[in-house]
Amino acid sequence: MNWHALATRLFPQGFEIAEHACFLSGTAQVDGRSVAVIGTTEHTPIGVEIALAQAQAVLATVRDHPQRPIIILVDTQGQRLRHRDEMLGINSYMAHLGKCMELARRNGHVIIGLVYDQALSGGFLTSGLMADACYALPDATIRVMGLPAMARITKVPEERLTELAKDNPVFAPGPANYVRMGGLQAIWDGDLAACLVKALSEAGSTDQRSALGQARGGRKWAQRVIDAVISGDHV
Repeated sequence: MNWHALATRLFPQGFEIAEHACFLSGTAQVDGRSVAVIGTTEHTPIGVEIALAQAQAVLATVRDHPQRPIIILVDTQGQRLRHRDEMLGINSYMAHLGKCMELARRNGHVIIGLVYDQALSGGFLTSGLMADACYALPDATIRVMGLPAMARITKVPEERLTELAKDNPVFAPGPANYVRMGGLQAIWDGDLAACLVKALSEAGSTDQRSALGQARGGRKWAQRVIDAVISGDHV
């Protein structure tokens, strides 16, 4: 789904969103109030320019529109893998974006992420996964690392990882597996505008992903480790 078709379904009360070099920014009306819209399109990789543009848009919202909800529309193939971006410190730009999102949250901005097409690696980590709650469309492509790349990094044969992925969502791509792990709150289908209204009303600033992953059976140890650290007990 292209971003304009998505926005038409997501914001039936109207929207003013501009696209510039695969970067989306603007405003929309949701349930009678204005929300800020920030995102990417065309599977664009997140380089220093887009990371900085997203950060600037978040900070402008915090400065000019206190507590206005922020909607993050995610479609990215991950961070841009170029020597130039690495030399400029793409990791610092993406960390800056994540910090800006946290600043917005601490200043009362509800942040909702929606993966409407593709979400890979670092581009997803510092956008949708930084939201108070992240959702996805049924046909979205989501993964932090593909199994071939994971096999090269871990030295575990790809065939073994493929077998593990059948039962363990940590190794498997796709929105359903990220729901099981708690990374996604839910998958949206049908009336997207109603889904967004509901998400905004239910959003909270407390990170529930580990608890959701434990309850859904996708991440069995994360919450247990967190509880043990807080209590000082051994796992």
